[in-house]
Amino acid sequence: MSTALIRLDEVCVTFAGQNVLDAIELSVEPGQIVTLIGPNGAGKTTLVKAVLGLLKPTSGSVWRKPKLRIGYMPQKLHVDPTLPLSVLRFLRLVPGVDRAQALAALKEVGAEKVIDSPVQSVSGGEMQRVLLARALLRKPELLVLDEPVQGVDVAGQAELYSLITRLRDRHGCGVLMVSHDLHLVMSTTDQVVCLNRHVCCSGHPEQVSGDPAFVELFGKNAQSLAIYHHHHDHAHDLHGSVVSEGAATAHVHVHGEGCKHG
Repeated sequence: MSTALIRLDEVCVTFAGQNVLDAIELSVEPGQIVTLIGPNGAGKTTLVKAVLGLLKPTSGSVWRKPKLRIGYMPQKLHVDPTLPLSVLRFLRLVPGVDRAQALAALKEVGAEKVIDSPVQSVSGGEMQRVLLARALLRKPELLVLDEPVQGVDVAGQAELYSLITRLRDRHGCGVLMVSHDLHLVMSTTDQVVCLNRHVCCSGHPEQVSGDPAFVELFGKNAQSLAIYHHHHDHAHDLHGSVVSEGAATAHVHVHGEGCKHG
């Protein structure tokens, strides 16, 4: 019996006669991080919309575990500069959330200091953590993260990916993530799905990095990027500055399927 949280079977999406997604097969298990990579226009955002139920496939099926709780983190949040909205008020837009719960979620992502700040005043790294806290407030079984390190510097990106891995470990949730950051994401994911309207290849990172379809899409240099592992003995704060911490090492979990072509 399948333990999957979501499963896409032969999903096709067509806009104005053009195939945006073609025969997509995808599943996410509890505790598994699955990362979608692919060039602009590959259909990554369309696939996320199908997973969230915001878009109905032209054909094929999207199965979700009954009563599945999904926490969604969008690429970015657009807030009117004149809107008086603090981080706390933003988080309390999630039904049933009080200050204590909002503070606990912010602490979990290392952003408790901004709880009373206007959302317009927080930095890029802080905002991504606030959005992650908001997703966690839904007590998700599945986290869907669309470009979670958007607008964050490289040092902050590594720490955010490390944080996502720790949250997965702590909560046992599945993670479906969209990313362009090959050199960082390949060391913090269990399975990579290389998308270009169809699944070009999929599997654990070291399998995919040698796949001809991956090399064709991202170039030969991507192979060295793909097997880069981020080892460090420090952490970064919200602004990317180094703070001392015990050895923090992101590593690859070998867990996936063989490459397939479609």
